[in-house]
Amino acid sequence: MFSLFFGAGNLLLPPLLGYNAGENWFWVTLGFIITAVAIPIIGIYAHAKLQGTLYDFGKKVSPTFSFIYCILIYLIAVAIPSPRTAAATHEIAIHPNFGTSPLLTSSIYFILVLIFALNRSKILNIIGKYLTPFIVIILLLVIGIGLYSTQMITNPTTMDTPIVSGILEGYQTFDAIAAVVVGAVIIISINLKTEASFEAKKDLIKKSGLIAGFGLFIIYAGLIAVGASYGAEIDINSSLNSDMQRANLLTGISVKALGAFGYSVLSVLIALACFTTAVGIVTGTADYFKGLINNSQTVYAVTATIACVFGVVVGQLDFNTIIVYALPVLLFIYPITIVLILLNAIPNKYASKLVFRVVVLVTFVFSIPDVIGFLSPSEGLTTIVNLIPFAKHSLGWVLPALILFLFINIITKKSRTQAI
Repeated sequence: MFSLFFGAGNLLLPPLLGYNAGENWFWVTLGFIITAVAIPIIGIYAHAKLQGTLYDFGKKVSPTFSFIYCILIYLIAVAIPSPRTAAATHEIAIHPNFGTSPLLTSSIYFILVLIFALNRSKILNIIGKYLTPFIVIILLLVIGIGLYSTQMITNPTTMDTPIVSGILEGYQTFDAIAAVVVGAVIIISINLKTEASFEAKKDLIKKSGLIAGFGLFIIYAGLIAVGASYGAEIDINSSLNSDMQRANLLTGISVKALGAFGYSVLSVLIALACFTTAVGIVTGTADYFKGLINNSQTVYAVTATIACVFGVVVGQLDFNTIIVYALPVLLFIYPITIVLILLNAIPNKYASKLVFRVVVLVTFVFSIPDVIGFLSPSEGLTTIVNLIPFAKHSLGWVLPALILFLFINIITKKSRTQAI
């Protein structure tokens, strides 16, 4: 589960976040952990509770909404985070060593992803027994030796509100979306391997989620701390491209921690971390469309193939370009995903169909200014944003959703009490 979560953004984003946060790295870590660890693990808990598919996450709103939401999530998954893993692998692990074209890298990369996806019964064994331990060991070495060998001199922070910057940067990991996609993969894979009871599988998934969450927390906090600690030792400003800044910083940290061997280790690490995430995304997407059409294995194979072909095409873009295209999409879909995760995780008595419908609707409405403001900022929109609490931080949906959640539950409770 850890390895399916841990991909390109998870490795490249935290060090630069810490570097820019400087002396305020603790607060930026706190914000990052909220959206990149806490929400995703709650998503896994919700999956353990439902033990269904992604469709079950939104069906309390309406079947039509849930269908559209599922299609959007899987389209986004194969269009952005999956190709992004190939772009990161090419730019940091492949091109500097071999000088190959992005097309060649993404083609070979997604051929291997397709092979793994078509042999999904072996995915958990291969990833769990071999790839994940290797990834974790390398990361802990880089973090441990890096923190031990640095002078721990941080730069002044470049952020106005570090905790909010951390929250929004956590969006870019796609971990909440990964939770709803990967959670379904885990459940289907477990069902293929065991006929244990509902409760036994629920406990297994919850325990696995907690372990994965703890691992993500340690790695993220460590990478942010290392990025902040090397602020005075590594110059990343030779490139104005934030993509190259991320790569230069991570490379510099690895070389300082592990010497000349560090870059080779980093290349292998990035390739493995990205690859396992891409496999999880393609497998989850293929699972969903297979379930839509009579559990057809042919549909599964065709969907996986189309997702990999799309990955080859988009994977030729550079990592930073994909991030820029992703942001407005994330500002739209991430808040809805977060509220669906939270509503599915809480006790059913607090999450009626009415609560689902109203909270999701208000979240959608109050997310619109964030998206429009990113795509086409205007003076009129700025005036509206200034009237909504937290909206200037792209979190204008939070308070309205919380207020209506509480209001509907209070009114519903009073109605039940009066009826009795």
